[in-house]
Amino acid sequence: MPGIELSAGPIDYEDTGGAGPVLVFGHGVPMDGRQWRKVVPLLDGYRCVLPTLPFGGHRRPMRPDADLSHRGVARLLGEFVERLGLDDVTLVLNDWGGGQFLVLEEEGRRVARMVLVACEAFDNFPPGPARALAAVCRVPGGVRLLERLMRVPAIRHSRKGYGGMSLRGVPDDIMDGWFAPVAGSRAVRRDFAKFATSAPGRETLLAWSRRLGGFDRPVLVVWATEDPLMPREHGPRLAELYPQGRLVEIADSSTLVPEDQPERLAEVITDFLVRTGAEPVRRTG
Repeated sequence: MPGIELSAGPIDYEDTGGAGPVLVFGHGVPMDGRQWRKVVPLLDGYRCVLPTLPFGGHRRPMRPDADLSHRGVARLLGEFVERLGLDDVTLVLNDWGGGQFLVLEEEGRRVARMVLVACEAFDNFPPGPARALAAVCRVPGGVRLLERLMRVPAIRHSRKGYGGMSLRGVPDDIMDGWFAPVAGSRAVRRDFAKFATSAPGRETLLAWSRRLGGFDRPVLVVWATEDPLMPREHGPRLAELYPQGRLVEIADSSTLVPEDQPERLAEVITDFLVRTGAEPVRRTG
């Protein structure tokens, strides 16, 4: 897997390559690009770039002084896009919603459109059940305790925790990979705790959200109808916030729409891209 050294530390990433329009994918906590493993193969004709953000699923720690707040990671994502020389980017998010804040930064000029899939929005940072996890992360040794608890099947698959994020269930080997870096590195645990405890207060979040309404480029909001983490009303509200926002609801899915409904998700993303001028480029030969 290639990597790049940024101001906050190293970022590993996957890149499908090709001459097609560029899609940059964000992921949840403590996940990585494997969150999109069922969707990317269905987006033929697009260049898909999947950075592993410092949410605990990253294998190389950030610098001790790195800003791993939501705005800080959004800026890091913007730096990543700039350093790779990517333009007219479609930013695709699921679960983690802080990537939206990139469009409030100077680096956001490279974002041509966004796809927001069942993600944090408004004052829902972090979603209800995750607030308890954030509290645990504030306690010395809390991240290590959390990682050990995630090895217990009844806790890992609980509908009130990670088990509630997918109606189909995330395979254990995928979840093992997501939690392995936290288990193996004190520095990665430090990064995880910094991010997990970084959400500002409600008024700050709502003020940032109001500013997002200044992003006047196309935005597709994809919301899951059986999602216990992202409020159902946030879908239409988010689509109304953006001047060129459009809402599509997907049934029979929880937060991880790429896990539960990958074919349908790929279909609506492709339709949105074509409608907004990002035609796929098919490989020849």
